[in-house]
Amino acid sequence: MDTDGFQVRIIDNEKGKGLFATRAYKKGSIIFEEKPIVCCQFPWNAEYGYLACDNCLKPLENAEETARRLTAKPDIILPYMECCKTEKNLITECSACGTKYCSNECQNEAMERYHKILCLQTRDKNEDHPLVQLNEIWKQMHYPPETATIMLLARMIAIVIQTSNQEDILQTFSQFCHRTVNDTDEIAHNLLGEKFIGQIDLLRQMLQKALNNDYTSNWFTPEGFRSLLALVGTNGQGIGTNAFAQWVGNVNVLKLPKDEKIHINKFINRLYDDMKEVVGSFLNNEGSGLYVLQSKINHSCLSNADVEFPYSNNVLVLKATRDIQPGEEICISYLEDCELRSRHSRQKALKSYYLFICSCEKCQSEAGDPDETSDDNEYM
Repeated sequence: MDTDGFQVRIIDNEKGKGLFATRAYKKGSIIFEEKPIVCCQFPWNAEYGYLACDNCLKPLENAEETARRLTAKPDIILPYMECCKTEKNLITECSACGTKYCSNECQNEAMERYHKILCLQTRDKNEDHPLVQLNEIWKQMHYPPETATIMLLARMIAIVIQTSNQEDILQTFSQFCHRTVNDTDEIAHNLLGEKFIGQIDLLRQMLQKALNNDYTSNWFTPEGFRSLLALVGTNGQGIGTNAFAQWVGNVNVLKLPKDEKIHINKFINRLYDDMKEVVGSFLNNEGSGLYVLQSKINHSCLSNADVEFPYSNNVLVLKATRDIQPGEEICISYLEDCELRSRHSRQKALKSYYLFICSCEKCQSEAGDPDETSDDNEYM
């Protein structure tokens, strides 16, 4: 695959493909932007009142409402509300099931791609409906912090059913890594661990009961379902959107008098401190999605690029975090705050979620470090 500025190349049988620069990138420059094939909000995130567009995860509350909710202070007044980009007048919902969207465009896109199937399935809001039960079973298996959701699988199946060309979309999904184990290193995916063995078949049966069809029948076999779980677990890119954070970013670029700049910065810092007291680090509307280009990017603990969501929706932006030369592989970190982790904790997380043992330059240089994981560095 050749695209302006970068190229997807085969590396070897173990690493598979990688993304390589075909021109120079300066630090901070955008390498590409990409929308997901499919994305979905995490169920516990929605349960706790994080309001997001069902199609693109754009916030459905404004920055002031977000600040009030996350601080538990209903009297907060934000200045410069013109810096908030939430357009509540555009919010719409499905007349049949009440699912909310940030705009008619998002609602129409969802309806055309997957929502006709899922709306028909959940219209009655029956707690005994297989999809409702499926979501509840998943929630009881996977408490926050969330890294995946069974409802992403349901949305994938709905896309296949609704499309006019099942072969093409199935081929697209098949391009993602869906190994359940790394046979070379005898690693099994975290979502398929022993503590979930009893529930995995129940999830499969519930999903099959709700969305059984001829096109994805192989996904409903025991091994096919395990592969599907591994696919979303390994390739799912976390998405975070936040109306308050977007407001902060826009306020920061305002040309304000020095005294006012100092005042507003102190005000923002106090709000973040208050949020930390109430919700800790759970500030965003959170979900995950599958991105074709992003899935081709390999991990390095000394990454040269980073994934961002600057538009506070599901549009992924890949930015260079240092200068990148032509021919250099473009790598990201699959782990948050990778530089703060010990080698042992990095390896433990990468093996559990991504089925590989990292051999990047940083890991090789720290090969002699003790196999210890501090509480601060623990990834679970």
